[in-house]
Amino acid sequence: MATSIRLSPELGSRLDRLATKTGRTKAFYLRQIIENGIAEMEEYFLASDTLDRVRKGTEKVYSAAAVRSELGLDD
Repeated sequence: MATSIRLSPELGSRLDRLATKTGRTKAFYLRQIIENGIAEMEEYFLASDTLDRVRKGTEKVYSAAAVRSELGLDD
């Protein structure tokens, strides 16, 4: 999937310098950054969305006691 992004001049320069000094492409580093950071972004933003639904009362929640009981952990 091709995509494009606009970087600030400072970030662009840093990326250029890194690619030049290491002999790798800028695309390589952008892929690495995305691959390493997407899990963190998913965790944060999906959790934030869930928290919003909990606060609005549209997400079903369970008490710890109910979960323990359902799983038979209190037996």
